[in-house]
Amino acid sequence: MKILHTSDWHLGHQLHGYNRDYEHQAFLDWLAQTLEQEQIDALLVAGDIFDTANPPASAWRMLYRFLARMAKSMPDLNVVMIGGNHDSPSKLDAPHELLRAFDLHIVGGIHRQADGELDTERMLVPLTNKAGEQAAWVLAVPFLRSADLRTEDLDEEDDRLIKGVEALYGEVTEAARQLQTPQQALIGMGHAYMASGKLSEMSERRVLGGNQHALPASIFADDMAYVALGHLHLAQRVAKKEQVRYSGSPLPLSMSERGYNHQVVMVELDGAAVAGIESVSVPRAVDMLKVPSSPAPLEQVLEELKALDVDERPREQQPFLEVHIQLDKPQALLREKVLEALEGKAVRLAKITPHYQQQQAQNGLGQRRLSDVTPQQVFSLSWSQKYQGEPDEAMAAAFESLLIAVEDSDAVES
Repeated sequence: MKILHTSDWHLGHQLHGYNRDYEHQAFLDWLAQTLEQEQIDALLVAGDIFDTANPPASAWRMLYRFLARMAKSMPDLNVVMIGGNHDSPSKLDAPHELLRAFDLHIVGGIHRQADGELDTERMLVPLTNKAGEQAAWVLAVPFLRSADLRTEDLDEEDDRLIKGVEALYGEVTEAARQLQTPQQALIGMGHAYMASGKLSEMSERRVLGGNQHALPASIFADDMAYVALGHLHLAQRVAKKEQVRYSGSPLPLSMSERGYNHQVVMVELDGAAVAGIESVSVPRAVDMLKVPSSPAPLEQVLEELKALDVDERPREQQPFLEVHIQLDKPQALLREKVLEALEGKAVRLAKITPHYQQQQAQNGLGQRRLSDVTPQQVFSLSWSQKYQGEPDEAMAAAFESLLIAVEDSDAVES
């Protein structure tokens, strides 16, 4: 049995105001071709299907066109998708019954019975091979918010978030074992920030309480053949375990991700064990440029931009450009000067990053725009300016909890 693991599509994403529909459609076309050529049995999408809790209609159309194509060209393909921290659980769950009729399973959020018991049945998805035999069970656990966890019975010294997640995964795993036969594999799915995972700058949030609540790989039982993770955009293994992986995003979601090798992961099962794991690189439909390679004075940068040689192509295929400029002080009409140097060139100016050495030494953020810094950085800077020091661990944790609560509230209301 062959499984293809992908995540973090972020359909509807915009990069500094530029629409990414062309790139996403190119990826979905490539993905469909790969599924067909490799004769994949199951597609796993580990969260953040959309970029926001309220994606545009064009993003929904793109998703449904892809699913309709696969239902037509590969009617026996198993498709399992889970919600991520960017997704709205209620919106993903709304078409669940309809899609399940076509063997398409989307689990946006967890559900509990009237008595508070976890509805594990909805998160356990059977996978069938080409012979029509059930070959595996998928533990389709979506992104977990604090309100999803039951921590009443935990000890006071326990980290209640981490232990709450461990308990939930343990409950789903035990339910799967009750259904599993010796020749059936257990496949874990999750959308979470795992310990030792590498975040990319300005793209991902430290979810579920922040960095101090990075989840250990031990939440996944040793008898799981493979664990398909989402949230981190850089493809990577967790705790050096070959079978516990982030597939990464299929395209760069910030200019800082330009150097990533974006990929999907192809997994082959032999009975209940993994027979092989292969990373498959995703072709990049639109390039990302950085000029100059390191910050330089304005006049030098303008000369390099004037000498920039790029091929003519339609607007949606033009490369994104980030410009780094070394300045002593804020420069009037900076953007206008850069655009003038780029006149007639087939590029899209995504970002101008000024570097102010003196200001950076003074406050650590320099003249960076608010959109270029994280809430944690703003909080830390504000605290240090008012109280002349760094916030202690308790205050930092309280801020993280407040930030997560606000984000969770926004997602639930959506």
